[in-house]
Amino acid sequence: MLMALPPYSSFVKNKCLAHIFAYGGRGDVTLEIRKFVTYDEETLIEGFRMAARPWRMFAVAAVVKNPWSGRYVEDLGPEIRAMAPPLGEELTCRIIALAGSGDAIEAYGKAAVVGLDGEVEHASGLIHTLRFGNHFREAVQAKSYLSFTNTRGPGNAPIMIPLMDKNDAGRRSHYLTVQFSIPDAPRADEIIVALGGATTGRPHHRIGDRYQDLKELGHDLDNTPLIPALFQQTKAQNHGGK
Repeated sequence: MLMALPPYSSFVKNKCLAHIFAYGGRGDVTLEIRKFVTYDEETLIEGFRMAARPWRMFAVAAVVKNPWSGRYVEDLGPEIRAMAPPLGEELTCRIIALAGSGDAIEAYGKAAVVGLDGEVEHASGLIHTLRFGNHFREAVQAKSYLSFTNTRGPGNAPIMIPLMDKNDAGRRSHYLTVQFSIPDAPRADEIIVALGGATTGRPHHRIGDRYQDLKELGHDLDNTPLIPALFQQTKAQNHGGK
């Protein structure tokens, strides 16, 4: 059983929604989508200086019925397995169309906001599964993991999507956050599921990157596990060894 928006011609053309309407549910699970929301910003001037090229950040979100709202459910697996794949595929289709291509997206991330009658675990469940995230990851040919937030809030709650470079998690120029809200969502029994992207990093990036820090502090650039140890060492130095 499925409820979703009508297949408007623009989405039929780029084949978005095709798999959503083909989806018939699994067992007693119903995927109910109330609406989709698109956010898009293009910055031309940052820090009182023109950007070399427009800095564009964007997101697509689906407002869906929370199947676990108002009650405790021990096993969330059936709903996750039924709902996450079509949501991941649909949102990926839409954000790629918004960006123009997968190659155009340099930074990416995901987020979910559950309404007040739900658990943060419910928001987490729909986005923290490969059945959801792999659609976006594969579409942009990414190597790094999808950064994320999962929160709870009322209608108009902030949707915060942290972004990072799709291929290099240490590239600080692409540590970004897409922020927007939907005035009437989430309702108490809803979940907002969203993907975010950017076509470039910050226009005037000049704070270096993780690898520069490691080099200056004399650590192995390829030894990622050193980073937590480096943090503890730096903390000790800053506090006189305490």
